[in-house]
Amino acid sequence: MYLRLGWVVGNAGLLGAWLIIIISFLITLCTALSMSAITTNIRIGAGGAYAIVSQALGLEVGGSLGIPRYVSQGLAVTMYIFGFREGWLSIFPGHNSFLVDVTVFMVLFTIAYISANLAIKTQFFIMGIIILSLISIVIAAYNGSMNIPTSEALSWGTFRGSVDNDFSGNGFWVVFAVFFPAATGIMAGANMSGELKNPKRSIPSGTLWAIGVSFVIYMLLAFWISRSATENELVSNYYVMVDKAYFGPLIIAGVLGATFSSALASIVGSSRILFAMGEHKVLPYSDILAGQSKNGQPRNAMVVTGILIFLTLLLRNLNAVAPLVTLFFLITYAMINIVVIIEQRLGLISYRPLFRIPKWVPYLGLASSIFAMFIINPTVSLLSVVIVLVVYFYLSRQNLETPFEDVRSGLFVSFAEWAAKHTWGMKKMQQRAWKANLMVPVRDIHGLRGNFEFLRHIAKPKGSIKLVGIEPFSEDSKLSEELERVSASFRAKGVFSSSAVIHANEFAKGINYGNQALQGAFFRPNIIFLNLQGHDDYDNELKPVMQEAMRLEIGIALFVLHPTALLGQRNIINVWVSDRTGNWELGWDIGNLDLAVLIAYKLKMNWKAQIRLLTVVKDKAQESNAKDFLNRLINLARLPETMTEVHVGDFKGVVLKAPSADLNIFGMDDMLSYTFITEMSEKTTSSCLFVKDSGHESILA
Repeated sequence: MYLRLGWVVGNAGLLGAWLIIIISFLITLCTALSMSAITTNIRIGAGGAYAIVSQALGLEVGGSLGIPRYVSQGLAVTMYIFGFREGWLSIFPGHNSFLVDVTVFMVLFTIAYISANLAIKTQFFIMGIIILSLISIVIAAYNGSMNIPTSEALSWGTFRGSVDNDFSGNGFWVVFAVFFPAATGIMAGANMSGELKNPKRSIPSGTLWAIGVSFVIYMLLAFWISRSATENELVSNYYVMVDKAYFGPLIIAGVLGATFSSALASIVGSSRILFAMGEHKVLPYSDILAGQSKNGQPRNAMVVTGILIFLTLLLRNLNAVAPLVTLFFLITYAMINIVVIIEQRLGLISYRPLFRIPKWVPYLGLASSIFAMFIINPTVSLLSVVIVLVVYFYLSRQNLETPFEDVRSGLFVSFAEWAAKHTWGMKKMQQRAWKANLMVPVRDIHGLRGNFEFLRHIAKPKGSIKLVGIEPFSEDSKLSEELERVSASFRAKGVFSSSAVIHANEFAKGINYGNQALQGAFFRPNIIFLNLQGHDDYDNELKPVMQEAMRLEIGIALFVLHPTALLGQRNIINVWVSDRTGNWELGWDIGNLDLAVLIAYKLKMNWKAQIRLLTVVKDKAQESNAKDFLNRLINLARLPETMTEVHVGDFKGVVLKAPSADLNIFGMDDMLSYTFITEMSEKTTSSCLFVKDSGHESILA
């Protein structure tokens, strides 16, 4: 305001300067409105923008913004100290510059360390100095400093440039980039969110009043300076406002006050960001960073912030990283607008801010923030975005525990609903998106634990497992808790799992009721996994379940674990293909074979095993047709390194002599008998899986 506004007017003219001020404050206003909306919808706590973004999009996103923003705030304090030093040396040119920097830093740190309340009281004194400097300008105007006619002042500038580039010229957006940081102080109040008694009221009203007052002052100052100094004076003398004011030293005092005030606000605000990240365990040594004094001041975070600022003071020149400060402000603006856009679009009942804004405001705020970033410095803008993404990637791998519910759950649910609505009824298209979504009925928790790895390897990596407990109602039952523990173990090992208990006196009816109810759901199981154990009543308990699953077009996998062989070394999987004599064509419908081969392929990938396709024909003349069919199936199904064998003779006799495997997979007909199941397990001396297609999967897709 004091040192660059004159140069902006000199280059852009009054009309150009007003346009730059309007655009800058429009960007700021849109974000301020978005921030006002979101802060009146949440209990913000400490951390300002970090807290806003974290509560909406999670600690990973909040931290990816908070960490670089904290560092940039520290750099900002150092730059404000350097700015204070320049003003001080204009009064006392003989003073040692480093000593001035250190002295100012110590005063700032002492005030901020004592308490935020003292810092705020200090700001009132500084504001008094700034008001006096503005009064000095008003008196100058009344005393006749505005001697250039309004008709001449109201002009578009010639954009001559500055002394630094030998007046070789500047474009409109270069001048805009110089001015815009003057409009980026709207987060100062929000950064103090943890200190405010009523942030829902204070942040919106304080921020909007600050923007309004600042805008009026900038517009009037631009008008005054355009009528008080010539273009040549404005572009060549950064201290023209000092020369034209009624009492110049008050302008220097204003420079000192403004830089000191900004530094104080930044050091207090940055320490609160660090403290909030410590509270949420975002950073290493978070317990230390979250430490507080008896009166609630984040002393440990303040000490760490002080050390950071002192180290940056030793650099002596921050020109190379200075643009990062402004650009992290703009990234923060963009994220706040994104938060509001997401909240508005989701339409959740939890979004009911006391301060309502039109829906176009955050879109304009987001677009203008991104626009301003790349106008100011495209290269550094990309660098700042990369820094945020790198921090996010790091935090996303830290398994942070969010202490509050964020909007991501609503976002994912809304996306799932959108996907469900757009894919409902596209059964043929779902063959390419097939995943093993298992429903596992459970009444014996020990049997479930024994099959844990087998189930996980069928579902991994993108499938899911729904555990459904079946038992009569009992207040003392622990089945629900046990199922949830197993479900959590699946999730911990990379397979999504959920659990539920159905109270039913009959096992088959309980499962069938569950399958029938799930028919109306979009994300429903596509395979029912049945574990046949010695105590099961196959004909009265499992067979009715399989028949109902066939009617409902749900895939079936009936598993029989061999009592001694178990799953062996998990090296070889035999898939038995039924005799297709008279129909060796390979179309889209390949009979009851798709699910069997899909499961075999999943196990092959997770076990690092090999698949062997076997078929038995009664007629020797069909042997070549069978071999050709298996080879074409391997080719079209994209099953490299798959072995094949064709045998001639009686099926049960061949099974007895067939090459051993760790798992044998058989197709299942509608009348699968218990005798056949036990016979196959005995003949193969291995665990067996009997599979029935649902009709909605395809190995050829």
